[in-house]
Amino acid sequence: MLAIRLPAEVERRLEALARATGRTKTFYAREAILEHLDDLEDLYLAEQRLIDARAGRSRTYTLDEVERDLGLAD
Repeated sequence: MLAIRLPAEVERRLEALARATGRTKTFYAREAILEHLDDLEDLYLAEQRLIDARAGRSRTYTLDEVERDLGLAD
């Protein structure tokens, strides 16, 4: 179970959409979360990798190194 507070304008929009389509507000809230959860997870992972790279805690590779390792170098 999850309970969230939404800004009044978002709540009004969600209510209007639910009323117009005959679906529930819960349906649309769930759809929105599922649609964007992967993106949020990817963003968090990318931010963590950037922090690690800037702190010297992870190895980085040049494009030339990647191409060579994958056998794509000219």
